[in-house]
Amino acid sequence: MAVLSLHHPCTFTFGILGNIISLMVYLAPLPTFYRVYKKKSTEGFQSIPYIIALFSSMLWIYYAILKPDASLLITINSIGCAIEAIYIITYLVFAPKNVKIFTAKILLLLIVGAYGTILLLTLLLSKDSSRVHLVGWICMGFSVTVFVAPLSIMRLVIRTKSVEFMPFSLSFFLTLSAVVWFFYGLLTKDIYVALPNVLGFLFGIMQMVLYVAYKDVKPITQEYKLPEKGLGVHPVDSKPSKIENKDHHIVIEGDPKMLDGTEGDNRKETQEGNKMSHVEV
Repeated sequence: MAVLSLHHPCTFTFGILGNIISLMVYLAPLPTFYRVYKKKSTEGFQSIPYIIALFSSMLWIYYAILKPDASLLITINSIGCAIEAIYIITYLVFAPKNVKIFTAKILLLLIVGAYGTILLLTLLLSKDSSRVHLVGWICMGFSVTVFVAPLSIMRLVIRTKSVEFMPFSLSFFLTLSAVVWFFYGLLTKDIYVALPNVLGFLFGIMQMVLYVAYKDVKPITQEYKLPEKGLGVHPVDSKPSKIENKDHHIVIEGDPKMLDGTEGDNRKETQEGNKMSHVEV
């Protein structure tokens, strides 16, 4: 770390900025989980985004351990692992039994199965000189798939003409994070860090453009589903959707009850947390 800071001050600066901004993004769901804790209910929030974030952080830690002078990658992703683990534990404590079982299966599949397989194969089938590149390609490929995930939210914004699922502040910080980590990767000549964040920057700009375009537009009403088990990245705290009227109602997949009448009043905040984001480094 000392060598990095003395001989590459710009790289060190971008790395520190990346750590700070990424930490802010990791902490974004705190209000959501505080509400979960107070109400003793997950209220339909998704578990997969947090598991995906944990899996991603673990991959980047493995890559950073193999790569020289990657201490700043280790620090933020270690913190990210701890934060995501707390989120997942909280989720498991207050989730319904069937959701707990589903979440446990996904944890076993990704964290134990997929991650364990990657560790085993890269250790057995690659030499020290090529292992870091192999793991780097795996991290980059996974990062690209994660960055593509918000397309579903962008499509929802266009269809409903509502930005309630896509807070501007989060889109801004995600874009800023992508810019900082891109320059960190560029200065360290690390394509596995730099290239995915180009995509992250482009999607971040698209989200902010959509926000500006639709923030003053009156939302349309239509029936759509918010999957309990949808794939995404960090849900964040946002206001409950108000896209409803007497002719249309919003249905949560996996729950046979409609969100209108008494059930709708009791679960007004069920839709919160469906905006998704992710920290990529």
